[in-house]
Amino acid sequence: MSAANPDPKDDNLTGLEPGGGVPPGETPPGEASTSAQQGHGESGPSKGFSRAWLAVTGVIVLLFLLFFVGYIIDLF
Repeated sequence: MSAANPDPKDDNLTGLEPGGGVPPGETPPGEASTSAQQGHGESGPSKGFSRAWLAVTGVIVLLFLLFFVGYIIDLF
């Protein structure tokens, strides 16, 4: 059983040569050219910013440790 092609434009594509080849100039360029910035910086946060968060986290962990060590010592 053979069904008809549901897309009538499939038989009438522009730009195709006999045998299915495509002539030069019919295809889009291989790469897009974007000269404007894409909405985000390419570099990450500065090292000082990372070290500041690391220091803040370290101080919080140290405070928790001191609290629990003081609680344990008070039990004995």
